[in-house]
Amino acid sequence: MRAPGKVNLCLLVGAPRPDGLHPLVSLVQPTDLADELTLSGANGKVNGSDPFRFDEIVCPGVDGENLALRALREFRAATGWDGPPLRIEITKRIPIAAGMAGGSSDAAAALRIISEVSGIAVPDDVPMRLGADVTVMLRGERALMTGAGECVEPLPGEKPPLIVVPIDAALGAGEVYREFDAHDPARTPEELDAAAEALRQGVFEPVNDLEHAARRLCPPINDALRALREVGAEQPMVTGSGPTVFGVSDDPEALAFLRRTYPRSVFA
Repeated sequence: MRAPGKVNLCLLVGAPRPDGLHPLVSLVQPTDLADELTLSGANGKVNGSDPFRFDEIVCPGVDGENLALRALREFRAATGWDGPPLRIEITKRIPIAAGMAGGSSDAAAALRIISEVSGIAVPDDVPMRLGADVTVMLRGERALMTGAGECVEPLPGEKPPLIVVPIDAALGAGEVYREFDAHDPARTPEELDAAAEALRQGVFEPVNDLEHAARRLCPPINDALRALREVGAEQPMVTGSGPTVFGVSDDPEALAFLRRTYPRSVFA
C-alpha cells in the first residue's frame, strides 16, 4: 500500500491554543514520492514461519518506535478489535524529518491496512491522536486543513507540477514551531478564517509561515531555495516544518541540474 508524501502549497499558522496546538490553514497536495507498506504477516505468522505475539513494524532506517506501530495500537484500543497480530514492512522513500509527513503517511496507511483486515472503519478520533498530518494523509488527496489539523476538506483543483528537493538535514516540527512562536507573528483568527474561505474559492497565497523559522534553524535551506530560483522554478518555498523545499516546474533540464547538487530531487 502506497503512503504518499505531501507538500504544503500554503501554510498559515496562528498562536497556540490553550491545549498547545496551533490553529492553521493549509492546502496539502500529496506527491508521487511515496513509501510502500506491505502486510508481510498475519494470523501470528510471518510467511508461514514461526508465530509472533505482537504487532510489528519493520522499517529500516527509522530508529525507535514507529508512528505506524502506535497507529495499530490506537486502532485496537479504540475499537476493541483483538484480531491476530500484524507485521507490516515499510520501504522508505520519503526523507525522514523532512516536512513531508512521511511518518504520518505511514501511520495513515497502517490504519488503512488494519481497517481492511479487521473490517472495521477507522474511528474519527484516532488519526488526530497520532498527529494532524495523519488526519489529512488518511485519504491522501488534495485537501484543505483547518482547526489544528483535525478539520480536513477535500479540495479538488489543479495540481501544479512540482520539483521536490530534499536536503541532507533534519528538522523536528516541535523545534520549528517553538522558534516560530518565539520570533514570528502569528495569524489572527480573522486572517485564518478569511484564508480558508479564499482557498475554498480556489484563491491562496503561496506562503509558509514556518519558513523563516526553518531557515533560521537550518541555513542550508537558503541554498536549496536559491538553486530552485536559478533553474527557473516558480514559487520556491519550504514545505511543512522543513527542511525539504519545492518549486513549481515540469522542466526535466531543471531537475537534472538540481540533481547535481541534490541527487534526491524528484518530480512530484
